[in-house]
Amino acid sequence: QLQLVESGGGLVQPGGSLRLSCVASGFTLDYYAIGWFRQAPGKEREGVSCLSRSGGTINYADSVKGRFTISRDNAKNTVYLQMNSLKPEDTAVYYCAAGLTSWGACSGRCDYWGQGTQVTVSS
Repeated sequence: QLQLVESGGGLVQPGGSLRLSCVASGFTLDYYAIGWFRQAPGKEREGVSCLSRSGGTINYADSVKGRFTISRDNAKNTVYLQMNSLKPEDTAVYYCAAGLTSWGACSGRCDYWGQGTQVTVSS
């Protein structure tokens, strides 16, 4: 089946780092723009970062600029979200998604979604 699978989440102390991975199976990520989203309990889903198919468009939410980095490795059919200087407010379930357009991937109008991985930042 066509799917995206996130991994790399877990429990980390404030100031720590995690790298999330999103691996595509059943299709090739080369042809898709990618978005990372997160949702914390009681809050709306938030766009974290997005990356166009060509890499020419990269966006970050103001809350994560300078701390998070999105990248892709087409040879591994994988997209990454490197998260540094983590804060308790970063605690959420993180989702990766793939869309045929960059505006779609950045806005959450995507063709494929992962099941999410939990990130908890706590002392």
